[in-house]
Amino acid sequence: MAQSSKTSVSKTESFSPIQDINKVFEECKFGRFHIRLLLTTFAGFIASILVTNSTSYLLPIAECDLDMNLRQKGLLTAMPFFGMLISSVISGFLIDTFGRIIFLKLGYGGLFFFTLLSASSQNYGMYAAAKFGEGVLVGIANTGIMSITSEFCHPTVRDRVMLCQSAFGAMAQIICPAMAWGILLQDWEWSFFGGSFVLKIWNFYLFAMSFWSFVGYFLYSTLPESPKFLVTQKKYLEAKNILVNVYAENTRKAPETFPYPNLWDQEILETTSKVTQKHSFGMFRTQVLIGLRNMKPMLQRPLISYLIILGTMQLVIVGIYDVLRLWFPQLSTIVEHYDLDASQNLCALVDNYTATEKLRIANSTLNSTEVCVPHISGMETYIDSIIIGLVCIVPYFISGVIVNKVGKKNLLILSGIICIGALLGIRWAQSKTMMVALFSVDVAIMQTMKSLTQMVLVEVFPTTIRSVAMSLVIVLSRIGTLIGNIGFPILLDKGCEVPFYSMAGMMICLIVLSMFTPKKKDT
Repeated sequence: MAQSSKTSVSKTESFSPIQDINKVFEECKFGRFHIRLLLTTFAGFIASILVTNSTSYLLPIAECDLDMNLRQKGLLTAMPFFGMLISSVISGFLIDTFGRIIFLKLGYGGLFFFTLLSASSQNYGMYAAAKFGEGVLVGIANTGIMSITSEFCHPTVRDRVMLCQSAFGAMAQIICPAMAWGILLQDWEWSFFGGSFVLKIWNFYLFAMSFWSFVGYFLYSTLPESPKFLVTQKKYLEAKNILVNVYAENTRKAPETFPYPNLWDQEILETTSKVTQKHSFGMFRTQVLIGLRNMKPMLQRPLISYLIILGTMQLVIVGIYDVLRLWFPQLSTIVEHYDLDASQNLCALVDNYTATEKLRIANSTLNSTEVCVPHISGMETYIDSIIIGLVCIVPYFISGVIVNKVGKKNLLILSGIICIGALLGIRWAQSKTMMVALFSVDVAIMQTMKSLTQMVLVEVFPTTIRSVAMSLVIVLSRIGTLIGNIGFPILLDKGCEVPFYSMAGMMICLIVLSMFTPKKKDT
């Protein structure tokens, strides 16, 4: 009797297809498939974050090879985000219309190609163009990562799984400087074709980084499509087969023991007969029309209000977060060469550096024979970056425990207050230890805030437009990053305290916005 009641649960209790899937995932529990999903996401996250992080560690060592001043460094750091901004505009619509997996494979496969191209760069223009291409592909892949992970999880474990996934970003903060420490301190140089093609140590570093995008492509090729996406496309049979396989993999039981063998039988019969009557062009046109129709609710209240609030929050959070994490290696290298002590604070030291750089550039313009000597990062910069990465993991464990009790809104407000204090403290730091500690607090807390905002978005937007909403929010976050990375060196020239006071002011606005974050929906 128990078996028969389960087979008809969707009919007797009038569950929607999405609720049917959540019911099945409740039976599947958290198991081997979800571990495989998280490992795949780990590789994807590392590959995506290294696209932006790797340049930060090259700025000091390659400043002479690529002939860069401070503003050119800011532009180069921003190049991947230009690419992400362009691809994110349409990637959400394409992913919600044609599926998650196909674009994840396209994103990481293309990323592998462009990372090889950037690793072969011989000048500033070539490297900047390759980083732009990397950004385009990462923008495509990133939109689908959050959606596919959330859609394979039951609502009771979704928050914890999403926080665990977001912690991979902190792990990337450890892996990137660790690889840089192991490679960039070497003195390798290979010359080919009579010196017309030279690979220096930073080229080898970029070749090593390409490994992660290849692994991401390979692992995502082994995953199935999201069943929640498939049922929105009325592909019930394919969705059911995936659910059966997930159940078998997680429970280690035979597929024949699947507790809902009659799931969507009527829908499968109806859609199968309709599909056989349609041509491929008609199917393509239908998918596009369905995708456009599904977007309509997003332009109406209350979803449009949620989108504006969450998008603005991500613009501020990601903009400040990326400025802090991407410019820390450069600031740390400056501190290594100029010795921060109790006689002066961080901003006095940075102002001294910018004045010296202006004088060097002026002299090099007048004297073409002047030799450029790069300020190479020492061991301290890499160790400090690893420390920041380790600290970034801690808030995820704390948030994972208290998020359901305290609530995302309260966590966002508290985190914002902490970040304001740390941002103002950086300006007055009088030791390297204090500087690293304050950067660690800021980067760790803001990374958690970014994840909390994404979790709210995943919860309040339905499956049919989730990736579109995510892509639009990503577009706004990329705009924040572009503004931050281009504006930071400009403001730094005006005075070191200017960018830090500006970021603290934006965080105050963020706290106000956090008070209007929407409540959880069942999607």
